[in-house]
Amino acid sequence: MSNYNVIEVAPDGSLRSAERELAEPAAGHVRVRVEACGVCHSDSFTVQPHDPAQGSPIPGHEIVGVIDALGPEVEGWSTGQRVGVGFLGGHCGVCQSCRMGNFVACTDQPQTGVGVDGGYAEVVYARATGLVAIPDELTPAEAAPLLCAGFTTFNALLKANTKADDLVAIQGIGGLGHLGIQYAARMGLRVVAVARGTAKEKLARELGAQHYIDSTETDPGEELGKLGGAQVVIATAAAGDISPLLNGLASGGRLVVVGASDEPVKVTPMQLVFGDVRIMGSLTGSAVQNENNLRFATDQGIRAMIETRPMSEAAEAYERMADGDARFRMVLTV
Repeated sequence: MSNYNVIEVAPDGSLRSAERELAEPAAGHVRVRVEACGVCHSDSFTVQPHDPAQGSPIPGHEIVGVIDALGPEVEGWSTGQRVGVGFLGGHCGVCQSCRMGNFVACTDQPQTGVGVDGGYAEVVYARATGLVAIPDELTPAEAAPLLCAGFTTFNALLKANTKADDLVAIQGIGGLGHLGIQYAARMGLRVVAVARGTAKEKLARELGAQHYIDSTETDPGEELGKLGGAQVVIATAAAGDISPLLNGLASGGRLVVVGASDEPVKVTPMQLVFGDVRIMGSLTGSAVQNENNLRFATDQGIRAMIETRPMSEAAEAYERMADGDARFRMVLTV
């Protein structure tokens, strides 16, 4: 075919169907036939509020598909191979960060679905250094949310230097949190789920949480302190004040923020000095680290709870995600 179907952002910020012309991939890039694409909260960076000066971008960065064309200078990949593309679209290999081996901090790395067209489409073009091999055991719809939501929580737990039997709190039981509980439990950690209300307590325990804190009824920091203090708190919710969680950290504990929000985190010098607490963020990771994530999830039976929709219903799926109605990840299928 000479054209392919996409879901792009219209000037008014709505999602609409359109067509793009099929082209050969550029040097160092591949063309992928999309089979599934997750709908992530970070897609809102592209959709709303939308700057008409950006043109009509295509959102989506939890992409699974099959390579159908290789550009010049691509090695190590072949047509017909199943691949994924995440939020970080591939490092350049020549900037100072890349020369130091810090591919996540590459200064010339596209953000899929933000700086370059994403996976709400039948076809996507991707830099080969950003490709992630997909295990045969995972279906496209299963793999898609693990590429970002799963990877984000998996790598956050690793970056926090967790070790077996650490007390780890997962704040928020949504698209990220319900996966974070599973990863933490499978890593041999003692898991505390922190959420508003009690509606998700039964699910949290089924996913692997040993303790549950209702933040609407008690101070989560105090409750974590009663359990001995958490070595790590992973804050996944994209809204709300997470500062009270700092009081629930053990000495030397880490608050790792993965939910993108404008809400400030308030910390006192006393907490930093006498509590030796640390605040850090975590932004997914490299392509090979993502492959480690997928293999761990496959081996340990970790799966996202998903709702699928055909690509033609992308607008409805996006709204369901944005309204917080999804349980817990929306996935578009082609």
